[in-house]
Amino acid sequence: MKVVVKIGGAALENEPTVRSCARAVVELARDGHRVAVVHGGGATLTRTLQHLGKQSSFVNGLRVTDAETRDVALMVLAGIVNKKLVASLSAEGQPAVGLCGGDGMSFRARKKENISCDLGYVGEIAAVECRWLEAIWGQGAIPVIASVALGSDREYYNINADQMASACAVACQANALIFLTDVAGVKGADGAVIHWLDLKQVPDLAKQAVIAGGMLPKLEACGQALKRGVGRVRILPAAQVEVLGQFYFSKLECGTEVIGA
Repeated sequence: MKVVVKIGGAALENEPTVRSCARAVVELARDGHRVAVVHGGGATLTRTLQHLGKQSSFVNGLRVTDAETRDVALMVLAGIVNKKLVASLSAEGQPAVGLCGGDGMSFRARKKENISCDLGYVGEIAAVECRWLEAIWGQGAIPVIASVALGSDREYYNINADQMASACAVACQANALIFLTDVAGVKGADGAVIHWLDLKQVPDLAKQAVIAGGMLPKLEACGQALKRGVGRVRILPAAQVEVLGQFYFSKLECGTEVIGA
């Protein structure tokens, strides 16, 4: 079974949580599954930008990225965050190989258009070359992919990590796509977690502002994956990552499974 696991949010900021996520991912790999990890690192990037005197701004959950911000994103995401995750997986006894979309031209980007403003060096995935993932899996290792990709203009683009994970899952024909987050799941108007969310419900929830911010691109990514053949998609709280291995085989009571195509 092929599984793409996206790790993001404050989960990357908490060392014990990172270790727990690494342990769960390694257990999946040891069970014989081909696992790819895609990560963001927005909190680390925001903090680094603040240290450099730059403020961050967002439009519908996407970071407005000028050239300087893009260069810092490349340094933070493909550098420190990526290598820390590689180290965490290695500490659990499983070899891991860190890369970003520019390595081997594995993920190609195009500029993301936005009708309300120019987002700068924010991209979306135009093409994925899976042979590098297959090569890493073939050597018994876990690919760890930073959410930065290379455009045809030879410029690097900041990619929303949820959408990069979705594109990765679609391209490698994954059986499951799992988003490990710092939230309990998608919440309804009453504040309770929606354990089974039909894609048809999403437009109304967005219109009512029940879901907003970073959850919008996450659910868009969920929908893209399901519509393009990924078997199952779930948003799972990283605090309960120990259930990761049970996801595909049993009904879980935590997080939100997104259904419908």
